[in-house]
Amino acid sequence: MNIVNFTPISAFLGGSLIGLAVIIFFVFNGRLIGISGIASNFLTSKDNRFDNFLFLIGLIIGPIVYKIFTQQEINITISNSFYLLAIAGLLVGAGTRIGGGCTSGHGISGIGRFSLRSIIATVTFMIVGILTVLVKNLI
Repeated sequence: MNIVNFTPISAFLGGSLIGLAVIIFFVFNGRLIGISGIASNFLTSKDNRFDNFLFLIGLIIGPIVYKIFTQQEINITISNSFYLLAIAGLLVGAGTRIGGGCTSGHGISGIGRFSLRSIIATVTFMIVGILTVLVKNLI
């Protein structure tokens, strides 16, 4: 077991901030948070377009603000082909449309509302993710 990655305090604080963001977004907008739904609505709907834009920009600006305040370097390495990543992104996008939402919508907002559909979707996401890692490690 890799104890170096065991960070319960930062995990608790991060999870609490995500939960608080879901509550604040719902109170002020009357909508649940789901990244795929917000991105889709931003691209296809005239309703709440500015709110959706601000939310998506916040996802980009958040890590930048974190880096400024903590002075920690954020290292990201892309170890696969750009084309493979683009195809994977399109498949994930198609899957979120077919599944009626993504892990953030089902896992954060849906489970918090005790939605059976979201619980089943999140369990399915987790099982497929675990199997994907296991298969990748076998190859």
